[in-house]
Amino acid sequence: MTRILIWFLLLAGGLIVGPLLDMVLFSNLFRSISFHIVSFVFGVILLCLVINGARNTGRQLARGGRIGDLPRMETNRLVTTGLYSCMRHPMHLALLFFPLALAMLEGSPSFIGIIWPLEVLFMLIMIKFVEEPGAKNKFGSDYTAYEKEVPMFTLSPSCLQDLFLKRSETSYSKTKQQKE
Repeated sequence: MTRILIWFLLLAGGLIVGPLLDMVLFSNLFRSISFHIVSFVFGVILLCLVINGARNTGRQLARGGRIGDLPRMETNRLVTTGLYSCMRHPMHLALLFFPLALAMLEGSPSFIGIIWPLEVLFMLIMIKFVEEPGAKNKFGSDYTAYEKEVPMFTLSPSCLQDLFLKRSETSYSKTKQQKE
């Protein structure tokens, strides 16, 4: 629950502080209709990609990460297949872009160029120092071995395509087999 509260505080902070900074730092750009139109279009596209990424990883976690009757968003089994075979935190990677999508929808240059990079840095620190140790505690040596073989994030085009574009599990398996 604490993580969700922090997440909402980051988003709300950016949405409120961004326009306030814009009035001082980027008043001409913030008042530009063409900037807002372009920013909004890219924001919608990015938001769709982020939603697909969260949906794709959420489905994999729901299918492979639960044994028994667990509450939503809980796992008791380490998932190392599908998107989780090319990076350890694909959902986090997708969600790192959620504040940027909101900033672009809002058309806030300060949120886009100042607040979002700071939020990404904060989220990366949280992943490294909260999520990773939590996974090690939960899954023990299995996670330690997984951590040695799979990077936290990757910018591999095929992996990013699998993350952000809606693909069926069958399609992903075929792509994986062609690579091998």
